[in-house]
Amino acid sequence: MFKIFYIFITSLFFLNSSLAENINIFNFTEQELSELEVRKVRGADNKTVYTVGSNENGNFLKAVADNAASGLGKEVKIDLNKTPFINITWKIEKDLQGINENSKKGHDFAARVFAVKKTGATPLSNRAINYVFSSNSAVGQSWSSPYTKKSIDNVLATTKDNLNEWVTVKSNVKEDFKKFHDLDVNELDGLAIMADTDNSKMKSISYFQNIYFSAD
Repeated sequence: MFKIFYIFITSLFFLNSSLAENINIFNFTEQELSELEVRKVRGADNKTVYTVGSNENGNFLKAVADNAASGLGKEVKIDLNKTPFINITWKIEKDLQGINENSKKGHDFAARVFAVKKTGATPLSNRAINYVFSSNSAVGQSWSSPYTKKSIDNVLATTKDNLNEWVTVKSNVKEDFKKFHDLDVNELDGLAIMADTDNSKMKSISYFQNIYFSAD
């Protein structure tokens, strides 16, 4: 199931971003949501329901996954020599306690953001870092996806510490690709958001806000 979505996010076209300033990825508006393709993971019973809202800090995306799995891909091309840091503000209202996230039966996350590097002629040859808001693991833990070793799950936040609280995290994507894939990456080729519960058959509620790349 994961592999089908992995093919989708590694098949994105690219948008040039050359300025060394903060590169905002999503606007989280009704217009943007209507233009983005929601791709259901093959085999999932339902699509994740994505809606937009706002608070005092701006627009956000709400994701409700009820035995569901689908993602939103964004066409991006990020210069990681100028803006290597991904910044994510997110929150999980309802998590997925008790699942084994590094197994196929439990490989679900209420909130995750994929960073993708094209490394070959076909989508399956590409590499990804899957930044996750975990329901069961500790910040700093990481492992290869049980569906493909070319995607690494990297825990940036956990509901064990922050359930139903907004959390802002940051990671150096350039360094992460070197650490996890032994690749010297200058440009990032794709980014995607996903909330999925198709393996556990559970329900999650999560929120995404202010996803951008920065110099430091």
